Amino acid sequence: MSTKISIITINYNNLEGLKRTIESVAQQTWAAFEYIVIDGGSTDGSKAYIEAQSENVDYWVSEPDKGIYNAMNKGILKASGNYLLFLNSGDHFYSDTVLEEYHNRVANYDLIYFNLKVIGDNNTFLKKYPDQLSFSYFTNDTLPHPATFIKASLFTKIGMYDESFKIVSDWKFFMESICKFNCSYIRVDETLATFYLDGLSSVPQNKVLILEESRKILKSNFQAFICDNEKLFELKTIVENLRKSRKIKILVKLGILNKF
Repeated sequence: MSTKISIITINYNNLEGLKRTIESVAQQTWAAFEYIVIDGGSTDGSKAYIEAQSENVDYWVSEPDKGIYNAMNKGILKASGNYLLFLNSGDHFYSDTVLEEYHNRVANYDLIYFNLKVIGDNNTFLKKYPDQLSFSYFTNDTLPHPATFIKASLFTKIGMYDESFKIVSDWKFFMESICKFNCSYIRVDETLATFYLDGLSSVPQNKVLILEESRKILKSNFQAFICDNEKLFELKTIVENLRKSRKIKILVKLGILNKF
C-alpha cells in the first residue's frame, strides 16, 4: 500500500524550532504518514537531536546544501507519499489531532490548502485564503506551504523548486500550478498549522530581494498577464473612486443610477 502523505521538514541551525516541529509531528494521533527531515549540516546540536528522534523520523540527513529550495528538493526526491506537506523548522501543526480530523480531505485535487495561524512578534492572527485563485491574487499573495498538501506528481509535471531563487520559488511553483498548468485545487476552511514570522520571507531586510525575484518571474513568464492586470487595477480604482463620490451617491439615492 502506497504512503498517502509525506511530511517534510527542512532545518538549518534552528534547534529550538526543530524541536517544536518534530514534537508536533510525533504527537499526531493519526500517524499513517512518512516523515522526512533534511538538515543543512547544522552546528547547533540539531543533528544530535534528529538522531535521538530517529524513531519518529523515517528518513533524515544532515549535510551542507545550497539553500532552502535545494533542501526542499532533496526532501521531494526522498518522499514516497502521494501528497507532500512542507512543515519547516519552527512551524507546527495547529493541534495534535489535525491529521486525524482532515487526512481524508487530502484526495482528488492537485492542491488542498487550509487556514494558517500566524504568529508574529506583536500579533497573532488567522490567515484564510480564497476559494478561487487567480493571477491577480498571486501578484499580491501566495499559498501557505505549511498548510498546503501538494500532489507529488506535480513536481514531475511542473518541475522541482527553482533553486536559482532564494526566497520566492514556492510562490513561483504555486503560481505556475494554477495560472500556467491549470491544476485542480480546493480550500478547506479549517486550520492546519501554525506559522511563525521569523523565516527568510518575513525578514524586513529581504523585502527588496522578494520584490526583485518576483518581478523577474513575472516578466519572464507572465508578461502579457501583467499588462492586463495593470489595466484591471486601473479600472477597479476608477470604480472605487466613483463609489465614494458624493454626487454618485446622490444619483443612486434618487434612483437615477443603480447601485454598483
